[in-house]
Amino acid sequence: MTGHPFTLHDAHLVALATGALYWPDKNLLCVSDLHLGKSERRARLGTGALPPYETHDTLSRLEADLHSTDAKTIICLGDSFDDSAAVHALSRADKLRITALQAGRRWIWIEGNHDPGPIDLGGTHLGELSLAPLTFRHIAQPAARGEVSGHYHPKASVRTRARSVSRPAFLIDGDRIILPAYGTYTGGLRSNDSTLAALMSAGAIAVLTGPKTHAIPMPR
Repeated sequence: MTGHPFTLHDAHLVALATGALYWPDKNLLCVSDLHLGKSERRARLGTGALPPYETHDTLSRLEADLHSTDAKTIICLGDSFDDSAAVHALSRADKLRITALQAGRRWIWIEGNHDPGPIDLGGTHLGELSLAPLTFRHIAQPAARGEVSGHYHPKASVRTRARSVSRPAFLIDGDRIILPAYGTYTGGLRSNDSTLAALMSAGAIAVLTGPKTHAIPMPR
């Protein structure tokens, strides 16, 4: 397990290279914006076909993170599915796989803007979750403190000798963390977008994901 350790409002956390957030003291793993079923939704709506492998790949990576951390509480931080219909369109094999991942764990689905309805896949469905000193919700609230959110799929770039490399990234300051999208087919919003720049304080950092984490001052 590789990652970037940091503290948010006295909670000691680790931003994992995979894009998941780990809270060792709570043995809690948090992932955001899985967008399971994205290829099915695009095919259903006729908006362009994608290879139908993203659900398998996303669940495989989540399974690996659960194995490496042995987390007993899982928070899926909203937009776990690309829409409500995508839940019902999951294959039987994928539904059984989710059930297997939930076994022996506290599993919490946080409501997102893509998946606002009840989820009939086990676990608990909540609008948001307060677990002192942190609050987990899908979309950041500007005045919040100790907040963990997702929604924006942040990414950031770092320049190497040869080229500029862009990666999904955690955005972290003294009051909040915005998680990168965990789903295989999710896009990203650059950290210098005005919305993210307004949410994050001047001292914010971006932690790029990939083979290993790389922390830099948040590009603005």
